[in-house]
Amino acid sequence: MLQKRTFKVLTAIPKRDGGHWWMRCGAGHTNKDDSINVYLDVIPRDLKFTLRELDEEDYRRREAYRTAHGGEPGAPPPEGAPPSSDAPPF
Repeated sequence: MLQKRTFKVLTAIPKRDGGHWWMRCGAGHTNKDDSINVYLDVIPRDLKFTLRELDEEDYRRREAYRTAHGGEPGAPPPEGAPPSSDAPPF
């Protein structure tokens, strides 16, 4: 079985001082044929983006987030958890 790789999609945002700030703008995943699907949350103004494979630090941050927030983003809260404050108002 092939190892499924996960990518972060980044774009460079120019600063006033001439430098750049890297903004995460999506995710990417490999397929069985080793092609990559890219999912953009935003479209970079200059339409340029970079794919970087997730590293150990990214995996640690993701695991810490999941632990602190009760699992996968979008998953139902654990049994007996208080209602979320970001729930829709209806």
